[in-house]
Amino acid sequence: MHYNIPVGLLRPGDDADFIITDNLSDFNIKATYIRGLKVAQNGKTLIDGVDETSPNKFIARPVTETDLKVEAFAGNIKVQKALEDQLITEIVYLKPLIIDGCVESDTDRDILKMMVMNRYAPSAPAVDFVLGFGLKRGAIASTVAHDSHNIIAVGTSDKDIATAVNLLVAAKGGIALVDGDKTSILPLPVAGLMSDNDGYIVARRYEEINELAKGLGSSLASPYMTLSFMALLVIPALKLSDKGLFDGNTFQFTSLFDN
Repeated sequence: MHYNIPVGLLRPGDDADFIITDNLSDFNIKATYIRGLKVAQNGKTLIDGVDETSPNKFIARPVTETDLKVEAFAGNIKVQKALEDQLITEIVYLKPLIIDGCVESDTDRDILKMMVMNRYAPSAPAVDFVLGFGLKRGAIASTVAHDSHNIIAVGTSDKDIATAVNLLVAAKGGIALVDGDKTSILPLPVAGLMSDNDGYIVARRYEEINELAKGLGSSLASPYMTLSFMALLVIPALKLSDKGLFDGNTFQFTSLFDN
């Protein structure tokens, strides 16, 4: 009544939208009615399914290990420090691990390579380094990456990162993991963000792949959830977009090397 919305009351002339519950303490819902029609009973829907197409603009190209190479320059690198249960990151300046003239992941210090790549058009990946994921082997990748939901991946080697990303490219979206020769993927065919599979199956599969990520060495409670915010540019302090490294404090793109 306060918001002048015609719902919530059962008066003559109103839509018969209501639920039936066995008690008001446990609130076990026995049936649901919409406009007088029973649409669910005892936790089961009574609405007939319909065939629909899954909207999904996914035009990303596969990546190679060469695409992920970072040529080394003098000075420290700016590293994103991921924080448990936080959207913000910190900027840490660290000496990079350089092998054959390129900056590589340093698992001993938990400095891991991360990449973001546009999934709406063929393009090259942007690469930086992140601290806090704790992976000792393998890689994880996802197309749930706020706000643009491009492909984002973090891993211990270029090979594993490329493999994880290409799993997503082949599936046109999802959540992927690589552990040596073993790969896992939860496809998300609806816009690369959702699944048209049974919700309970999707939830169970997500729990499984989240635990697999922890098995790679991550101490984060939700490695994929944390990863999804590493490309959210409007949240400080340092984030990575498909166009490069972004300083949320100055609101400008910045270089990887602190020259």
